[in-house]
Amino acid sequence: MQFIASVTLGLALLLTALRALAQDPGVIDLYFRDWHGVAPRTIRGSLQMQDIFIRGNPQAPAHRGEVLRFINSYAYSTLPPGSATERTRLDGQQEVYFVASGHGKVTAAGRSEDLSPNIAILVPARLEFTIANTSDQPLTMYLINEPIPDGFRPSSTILVRDENKLPITSSDGHWAHIVKTLFTTQDGLGTLESVLTVAIDPLTMGRPHVVDHDDIEEVWQALDGTSIAFVGNQLRKQTPGMAFYHIPDNKTPHTNINQNEDAQVRFLYFARYHPHETRK
Repeated sequence: MQFIASVTLGLALLLTALRALAQDPGVIDLYFRDWHGVAPRTIRGSLQMQDIFIRGNPQAPAHRGEVLRFINSYAYSTLPPGSATERTRLDGQQEVYFVASGHGKVTAAGRSEDLSPNIAILVPARLEFTIANTSDQPLTMYLINEPIPDGFRPSSTILVRDENKLPITSSDGHWAHIVKTLFTTQDGLGTLESVLTVAIDPLTMGRPHVVDHDDIEEVWQALDGTSIAFVGNQLRKQTPGMAFYHIPDNKTPHTNINQNEDAQVRFLYFARYHPHETRK
């Protein structure tokens, strides 16, 4: 009974705080975007891009998704069956790909790696590469493009991680986050500091929390399962394909709730937390 009373009191205090942080629902929606509703554009010969978040003002976005301050862009990309990208060299920037569906191959510096669902690739600056679809189905990937700071030393080869085979890094962050680490600053990220997957078990939720500074860039992309995104005093159904950007105003709490009784939900997560030392 004492435990139940403590939980009830905690929820009451949380709701009181949220009322003080009431947000205009229309403002909250500026920080959510689903690639399904975005018109595609084509780059590098055959790679179709659907922008999720682009550069803008994260404190006061002019339009939905115009929120990025530190990274260049975040998009959903599709490579049609049997096609390949033009040979590409990234100057002053790097890219992280996370395969959502399909099969293919990435080739750089004489090295080729197979691509399949849940494979993550870090393509460093100054390295020429191609991506090919080797199947009769579309190869789809989430694509993060980050600038590299002055003096940064990029890796000399692509880095590939199979999320299916990675160990769980932690299982109790913010109460309930089950984390697998894909890439960190030590792996060769330039502006970003972490790229992860995060799962939440049935009938659990992450701890609502506020970041106490505005130098953060944090994105939650729904991969599997439908959850409830909790942002300020607003709730949004977050379905696969939908992402939200943490509002960097030092006062808006956020988390996700898994209301499902028998299935995990899973996210692709990436963040730049604060000014930091990069690899020289």
